[in-house]
Amino acid sequence: MNPAYVAFEGERRIAAGDLPEVVRTAKQLLDRRKDAAILVFNGHTSALVDIDYRGSVDDVLKRLPKPAAAPAEEPPAPAAAPRGPGRPRLGVVAREITLLPRHWDWLAQQKGGASVAIRKLIDEARRSSGDKDRTRLAQDAAYRFMTTMAGNRPHYEDAIRALFAHDRRRFAMLIADWPADIRDHAISLAHSDQAD
Repeated sequence: MNPAYVAFEGERRIAAGDLPEVVRTAKQLLDRRKDAAILVFNGHTSALVDIDYRGSVDDVLKRLPKPAAAPAEEPPAPAAAPRGPGRPRLGVVAREITLLPRHWDWLAQQKGGASVAIRKLIDEARRSSGDKDRTRLAQDAAYRFMTTMAGNRPHYEDAIRALFAHDRRRFAMLIADWPADIRDHAISLAHSDQAD
């Protein structure tokens, strides 16, 4: 399982863990070495995290972005309140979708109506494509990280091809001579679809 956040200073991984822990380590290094160039990555997506390192460690930590709440699979149970007539609140969000007339005709014939049919279709698609989605997200995260940290390394383009071709052996062989921390993190990201 990849850590929530990872910090690199050049070719060296200097911290991994939750964002405050990683930023604290990065700030302490920057206070010792003003010329240090530190990149902080989201450990799951490899998106770069912009950190304002001005001021003290406490100042930096106060300015950190607040973590987004993880989306719940099921809406939380509503607080026990006196119920009136009508349907209970289920956390349903109404939005507009565009379908062709034949789609609306098919949905109208489904038991429970269009909303129930669409929810069932989405749930089934999520179940059936879960492995493909995890693999795609792992490849995208590895690609983002490699592009940022190793875009000028030998065999970079061939390694990207091997990554997207699902050729793990060739991928590992092509990046074997990269700096250890970059290589190991790229492999960890590429294989993160196997964590579940």
